[in-house]
Amino acid sequence: MGSGNFLQVVVKNFDVLALPLVTLLFPLYASIKAIETKSITDDQQWLTYWVLYSMITLFELTFAKVLELLPFWPYAKLIASCWLVLPHFNGAAYVYKHFIRPFYMNPQRTAQIWYIPRKKNIFSKPDDVLTAAEKYIEENGTEAFERLISKADREARARKSGNYMIFDDDYIY
Repeated sequence: MGSGNFLQVVVKNFDVLALPLVTLLFPLYASIKAIETKSITDDQQWLTYWVLYSMITLFELTFAKVLELLPFWPYAKLIASCWLVLPHFNGAAYVYKHFIRPFYMNPQRTAQIWYIPRKKNIFSKPDDVLTAAEKYIEENGTEAFERLISKADREARARKSGNYMIFDDDYIY
């Protein structure tokens, strides 16, 4: 009678028991083992896994109230974690190769993804560099704009030459 109740508890709480094993204990063991080898592949697998695990944890913390309403979330997380962790699937390496690496290897595309011009209404000019420059000249005058451009030019030359002290008319940064 007692063992039947124990098995029922284990089955009902399978996700609660298996999730720490799959998401923490095994990856911890495999990460320590990867540190001791000279292979870059396993290091990449486990570093990627920990990045993805952190992202999943942040997602859960952010959307905790919504995820509480989804009874299948712990099981979906367990399945996704198994796919990321188990060497047979090598999911973390797959995610790195197909999503993370292309995203970071092409910074121009990354910048294009995040730039969204602001518009006050449908009849206004787009919020781009030329519009901002025109607005600055209208508000501060041509001389102030020329000073701003020359300051930016001095800063760019200072960065190229390795001199990081930026001189302004009144301040040294």
